[in-house]
Amino acid sequence: MTSHDSVCMLNAGPKDARVELSVFFTDRSPLGPFVLHVPAYRAHHQRVNDLHDPAKIPAGVDYSLVLRSDVAIVVQHTRLDSRQAANALMTTIAYPVQTFWGVGE
Repeated sequence: MTSHDSVCMLNAGPKDARVELSVFFTDRSPLGPFVLHVPAYRAHHQRVNDLHDPAKIPAGVDYSLVLRSDVAIVVQHTRLDSRQAANALMTTIAYPVQTFWGVGE
């Protein structure tokens, strides 16, 4: 099993979600948006290291994510660390905001 980060999205509503994911770094320009679709009443788990369009996210580089969705969704970030015999899993719920730097106003 390979270590990886995932963005886990739940769309509990009746309308499909169009999600834009942007990646921010400490020492380089942002990447994205990566466009993802989460069908109505479904969950979607997206491995960050599988994102490749518009560009591949470099491995071993610190990053932060911003997600924008056209419908309300629940977002959870998980990290699986399989470097040792006993795997470790970390998870956190995203911080929701109505508007972000003028987005969604």
